[in-house]
Amino acid sequence: MRVGRPVARVARGPEDVLNTALWIVQGLLAALFLLAGGFKLFTPLASLSKKMLWVQMYPAWAPKALGLAEILGALGRVLPGYLGIEPVLTPLAAGCLAVLMVGATRTHLKLKEPALPAIIPALLCAFVAWGRR
Repeated sequence: MRVGRPVARVARGPEDVLNTALWIVQGLLAALFLLAGGFKLFTPLASLSKKMLWVQMYPAWAPKALGLAEILGALGRVLPGYLGIEPVLTPLAAGCLAVLMVGATRTHLKLKEPALPAIIPALLCAFVAWGRR
């Protein structure tokens, strides 16, 4: 058994580079969606409607449902690959969250708000769905 500092593994080809990039993007998106989903799920509706204009456009249950979907999508993006069970769930979760973000883009444009904060995660989700297919 070797004792000492672990040796960093060097990427050996394009597959290793793509895999590393996908894990980085998946981790960042998981953090983003966990935070955003948790905020929507656990913040009282009155306080949420003051911070997000779109909340007033939809039924009271919609922000909570979206928050839950974002949390489940974040977990579905990372856990299957990390645990090695049902890896097909990772691209499925990424694809579903990409669709969700397309809807968010549409809502932001409807309210004449900047849509780029929704477009970027949508594109990154599409990248993960494509890379993990």
